[in-house]
Amino acid sequence: MKVKVTRNFQITIPAEVRRKMGLKLGDVLEVEYNEEKGEAIIRKLGGERRKLKAGRKLTPDEIEALIAEGMGDNL
Repeated sequence: MKVKVTRNFQITIPAEVRRKMGLKLGDVLEVEYNEEKGEAIIRKLGGERRKLKAGRKLTPDEIEALIAEGMGDNL
């Protein structure tokens, strides 16, 4: 399958591939580049996002910071 890169360097993952990978909104993917083959490899990271109980409403920035902290990296 061929996809086109947008001016923001984004691509759309075709529906058939999304179904086969079991992708859904909010899933996190890992992108790796294989220097020897000149290929990008896209993997779905396992597990679901942890649910947080903060006892108050969080801003989107606070939510993303907590997610990144829980995943052990900075998204």
